Amino acid sequence: QEVCYGKHQHYEVGWKQRRECNVKHELEAADAVIVGAGAGLSASAGFAYDGERFRRHFAPFEQAYGFHDMYSGGFYPSPEAYWAFWSRMILLNRYEAGVGEPYRLLLQLLQGRDYFVLTTNVDHQFQKAGFDKERLFYTQGDYGLFQCSKPCCQRTYDNEMAVRRMVQQQEKLRIPSELLPRCPVCGKPMTMNLRCDDTFVQDEGWYRASERYADFLRRHKGTKILFLDLGTGMNNPGHHQISLLAYDRYLGKRFLRLHQSGGSLCTQRNWSKSHLHRWRYRKCPEATLKSVPQAACEKPPDLRIG
Repeated sequence: QEVCYGKHQHYEVGWKQRRECNVKHELEAADAVIVGAGAGLSASAGFAYDGERFRRHFAPFEQAYGFHDMYSGGFYPSPEAYWAFWSRMILLNRYEAGVGEPYRLLLQLLQGRDYFVLTTNVDHQFQKAGFDKERLFYTQGDYGLFQCSKPCCQRTYDNEMAVRRMVQQQEKLRIPSELLPRCPVCGKPMTMNLRCDDTFVQDEGWYRASERYADFLRRHKGTKILFLDLGTGMNNPGHHQISLLAYDRYLGKRFLRLHQSGGSLCTQRNWSKSHLHRWRYRKCPEATLKSVPQAACEKPPDLRIG
């Protein structure tokens, strides 16, 4: 069954088959692929920040402080308690988590294709799965890095050894005071290299990745680029909808979006934001395929938010 609204066509039947067909068709037609990945991709791998996984690893913190997911666990009476939680969270999600199956499958899908990945995920899953580091841009930081809390310089520091010591030596939901991380330059307290305010450190590695992405866009200007948006949501639209930033600047490309909150599939010849119709399906991921008008742009997206 097909329901038509002028130039807009909405399909009610064969959603899964049609989604797979569209993904395959668009990949085969593309000269290059830009993946924008959000937290939903890791969630689909089973790396949930709430529910049973949270309770299995953080039940004592839940009982002591009353929060019910990892996102909420950031307010404590002392730095020792703060780092007791964060060290466990970093160890679990950055160092001990295995490779998520969606990441393996995505790598297989991209084999032999010219691709680049933008991600707000900070759990290192792309590199664990075997993606080429030179094709990755972690825009929002990395659980595996510390930075100065009052940035005296634009440096980051690997934290695995420090995190493991904190987890091993903590007692009664606190770490020993001598393990509190401090900046080796100025002596101020350290924090995670995660973008949450204007103190986020964009180090040399961040800028090199940014330039590689800019170069990728320059090299493929005027070619068929597929923007593949995976697992992005609305918890923090300014940060998580990273592929949409690129899409807004580089109109004329194909855009395919997949996530887990209801579904729509829309194909159309002449598109504008005011004319987008949505057709929803129960208990299905979302796939939105948009064909947009041609437009020129000289500069790549500026992702240096904040």
